[in-house]
Amino acid sequence: MGTPYHLQSPRTIVTKIISMKQQAPALPESEESKLILQPRHTTTPVMWCAAIVCFVFSVLLILAGLVILIVFLAVKPRTPSFDVANAALNSIYVGSPSAYFNGDMVLVANVSNPNQKMGVAFHSGSVELFFRGRLVAAQALPSFAQRRGQFTVVNVHMVSSQVVLPPEVALELVNQMKSNKILYTIRGSFKVREKFWSWHYSYRMTAICDLELTAPPSGVLLDRRCTTSK
Repeated sequence: MGTPYHLQSPRTIVTKIISMKQQAPALPESEESKLILQPRHTTTPVMWCAAIVCFVFSVLLILAGLVILIVFLAVKPRTPSFDVANAALNSIYVGSPSAYFNGDMVLVANVSNPNQKMGVAFHSGSVELFFRGRLVAAQALPSFAQRRGQFTVVNVHMVSSQVVLPPEVALELVNQMKSNKILYTIRGSFKVREKFWSWHYSYRMTAICDLELTAPPSGVLLDRRCTTSK
């Protein structure tokens, strides 16, 4: 058993520490080189090409977004409007005992393009007539186009023939005829195409109008409320 460290001289302690370091096992040359020299991962041409393509795509996407934003702010596109200017209820007949319905009505609709910088075109148009949520007539419309700020008057002839109604709905129609106030709902649907120079945009437009008319044979339009959406 050796002399304790606190009883040894400083010179003796330093000498022992140096000798212990000299006796430590040395690492093999191969392992030492692995610790010193780490392999470097090189960038291949494929990786450079992929990075360049991603960068170019990002730039083009940003530019396209800026162009669309500028066009939108410059044009300020607005949805066309659909309104019922007039209506004439010519006839209504409710069969008995089977509740079937015949009717004849003429609508004068006004379709307007509020855009002052772009024209619009209307395709696949149709107008449907409802009573108490029941479809009683439908009419397809021809395609037409409008220039900036233009409006178009559309005459629609709605004819109902042998439309079967539930008894309670037929009774409600008879009661409205007696009260000289008949409530209808029409739904107009169009595929709208807006064009500004070479830029164009298509969407589906729907108009809902609640109509109040007097009883036939000389039924006239008393009131209407129309909303247009896309």
